[in-house]
Amino acid sequence: MVIAANSRVESLAKSGIHEIPKEYIRTQHELTTITNIFEAKEDQQGPQVPTIDLKDINSNDPKIREKCIDELIKAATEWGVMHLVNHGISNDLINRVKAAGENFFDQPVEEKEKHCNDIASGKIQGYGSKLANNACGQLEWEDYFFHLVYPEEKRDLTIWPSTPSDYIPATSEYAIQIRSLTTTVLAALSLGLGLEEGRLEKEVGGKDELIVQLKINYYPKCPQPELALGVEAHTDVSALTFILHNMVPGLQLFYGGQWITAKCVPDSIIMHIGDTIEILSNGKYKSILHRALVNKEKVRISWAVFCEPPKEKIILKPLPETVSEEKPPLFPPRTFQQHMEHKLFRKNNDTVDPK
Repeated sequence: MVIAANSRVESLAKSGIHEIPKEYIRTQHELTTITNIFEAKEDQQGPQVPTIDLKDINSNDPKIREKCIDELIKAATEWGVMHLVNHGISNDLINRVKAAGENFFDQPVEEKEKHCNDIASGKIQGYGSKLANNACGQLEWEDYFFHLVYPEEKRDLTIWPSTPSDYIPATSEYAIQIRSLTTTVLAALSLGLGLEEGRLEKEVGGKDELIVQLKINYYPKCPQPELALGVEAHTDVSALTFILHNMVPGLQLFYGGQWITAKCVPDSIIMHIGDTIEILSNGKYKSILHRALVNKEKVRISWAVFCEPPKEKIILKPLPETVSEEKPPLFPPRTFQQHMEHKLFRKNNDTVDPK
């Protein structure tokens, strides 16, 4: 059976193929590092992604609050990724968000195509199978749904699914609560740089300009998971990224020279520090390289919320307070748009940027 490589990955997965198209097969170097994700999940040896309990992040007791903030700062400095528990977003709302996304992807591909995007014409929001060009030209074993969710006045609800009926209410409320959590985390990270609590939020756009976007990643079962990646290795360009998933393992982080599999921690939200905060902190906070593996047994779904500065209004560069003779700036000044182009399309070859 010949299947076009530009089919939806879900259609490929359900077509009965036993071998994936060559466009999905990773480079030889990558193939040597791809493991069985279920075996990797059971491996208790080696480093583990830290779990940060936010229960005391707003405590009235300064010492208790400081201890919580210090633990978050330590994880952001050493790892750049963490499981957040007691984050303040109810399990009921999270379950509604997951159910809405799962129900959308449970629909026939023909229904989902009514929401398709068109990258070539600049319509990046909607249902698709490849978010952006990558450096090596290979395809990733995922479909997705991508759209802006906050601020409310910048949303285009014509793109949002009307089926299931709870998609818009649940996703809207979740975006509001994630936006509030972003303020809390950025305040703690500001303190870790010796800055006023509101400084980092101001530097990434403040209350009005910070953009929040949702990408629901749908990773179908893969007949040859040892040859494919759901998402190739990358760092996020965002300020912060928050991730939910359906408790199927798949996320791996490159830490200490090896790929570490993130455990599935109940009732947690995974948080990544993005490039934007790494740049502003002059490298103190780490934007960690990560990727998604696939498997042949279970569909994996994740909900990634990207909190991003406006594309052109802010020049991203290390804050003056993070620069000294001993710590010169590690990153050249760029707008967020220029940084995205540099990362995604390799439009220039600055020597300063270690990425």
